[in-house]
Amino acid sequence: MSQVPPASPDRTRPRRNDWLRQTLSTSRKEAVSSSTMTGICDNYLGAFAIYLRASLPQMGLLTALPQLVGALFQLLSVWLCPYFSRRHAIVTGVAVQATAVAGMALLALLRPDNSVAWLIGLAVVYHACVNFVQPQWRSWMGSLVPARRRGAFFAGRTRLTMISSFTVFACGGALLGWFEHHQAAWAGFFILMLLAAGGRGLSALQLKQMHDPDHASAARPGSFIDTLRRIRESFRHRAFREYSLFFAGMQGAVAISGPFFSVYMLNDLGYTYWEFTGNIGVSILTQFFTLSTWGRICDRWGNRLVMVTSCCMLPVLPGLWLFSDSYYYLLGVQVMSGLAWGGFTLSTSNYLYDLRPARADFASYAAVQSSLSAVGVFCGALLGGYLASALPGLVALLPASWQLEHSVILIFATSSLLRVGIAAWFIPRSQELRVRHHPDLLQVVYRVARFTPGAGIVLDWLTVTRKRRP
Repeated sequence: MSQVPPASPDRTRPRRNDWLRQTLSTSRKEAVSSSTMTGICDNYLGAFAIYLRASLPQMGLLTALPQLVGALFQLLSVWLCPYFSRRHAIVTGVAVQATAVAGMALLALLRPDNSVAWLIGLAVVYHACVNFVQPQWRSWMGSLVPARRRGAFFAGRTRLTMISSFTVFACGGALLGWFEHHQAAWAGFFILMLLAAGGRGLSALQLKQMHDPDHASAARPGSFIDTLRRIRESFRHRAFREYSLFFAGMQGAVAISGPFFSVYMLNDLGYTYWEFTGNIGVSILTQFFTLSTWGRICDRWGNRLVMVTSCCMLPVLPGLWLFSDSYYYLLGVQVMSGLAWGGFTLSTSNYLYDLRPARADFASYAAVQSSLSAVGVFCGALLGGYLASALPGLVALLPASWQLEHSVILIFATSSLLRVGIAAWFIPRSQELRVRHHPDLLQVVYRVARFTPGAGIVLDWLTVTRKRRP
């Protein structure tokens, strides 16, 4: 009996190129679909809660609880997913997330008495799915895209994500403004959330069509214990420990006031949705256009200089909202906010890259920082919610000459003071580290994870770069 000769590499390569080309093309389309959801939910969730008449403590809980649960689900993903198919785990998580967003659309349509509690629960599911999917998606794309094409592919995919997210965000503001003008804002939120759910549902279908060459997660059973061990080892490094506590503390101080900027603009100042979108959009565009400048400064004068400079700017930002409620003045404040947050985000990410010991796992150090940051946001948002519930009593204690027109600015002042204390504690302890080679800013793969009036853009970093030319 004659044996069938094994397929030669020349015969298998065209077949592999076919599914790889199709999968990468589908991934680009999926970036646009998922951006439809993130551009809406990550930016209008607070405004939707305000429309549903969420109280100030509920606004704090809307920020606090999803962040903490999300961090736990990221660890759960690392622990459980090695036992399952990686693609099926991702598709399932995305489908559940689309269902949660569809539930938000139903809230806008039905508006039950306990709609805010339902919204908080759905937001918890939303963030849990994001964090559950994220580690597996990184593993999948890292094994899927050939090394020689990673830079070009991810750079193009990132541009699609950024453009789509901002376009949907801007159009969402226009849509809400139109329906608000016709006294039917509920219809605007219903359509937006329905579009977001449809975009994420389409994303699930596209992810299901993509090929997964490795099938299983890159992690192995027992990796959860390994992660805990690496966390313990990383905290033995004093500089990393102090930096992580600083970063988590600063994020917590920001979270004290973050949920209430939307309340201040929409309720206290009476902004229309057009004005609300324009105020946030100015900060986003400022960061987009200044990131490359911050990157050149980091490369030339070091990350510590940029980090210290931005740390000195951050405490000033909430205080600037106390001086005037002029729309154009607050646009200028948001320009300064975008400038400060762009420098802070970039320099702290680079500083963490330089801080890790040689030959150490960067992903582990980044995971520790991310988890601590989530805990900081949880504690800060809870504190902000508590202060919000105590505002009437606090305002009553003020002298008659100090009575405030908008009591929420007391929360802004508290956030500003805590930022000053955290910066004053860390800056003397920080040191200029030996600078390692960083990926060029335009070749770094990042996406806009979320952008809020209080904290600006949060970048989700993936260290995938083009090969350096000789």
